Amino acid sequence: MSERAVPFHCPYCAEETLRPLETHGQWACASCRRAFALRFLGLAGDTSGSTGEEVSG
Repeated sequence: MSERAVPFHCPYCAEETLRPLETHGQWACASCRRAFALRFLGLAGDTSGSTGEEVSG
């Protein structure tokens, strides 16, 4: 198992002044003073709309 990934930029202002908060997965930006949380939702399915089958014709 690998280490958890950390955000490199604030999703609101794109600054790099992030610090972790006490609750797991929560971060605070010192530049814009916003707090946000990150969580893993799961793996995305095939979003292209194709079924993987070739169309003959």
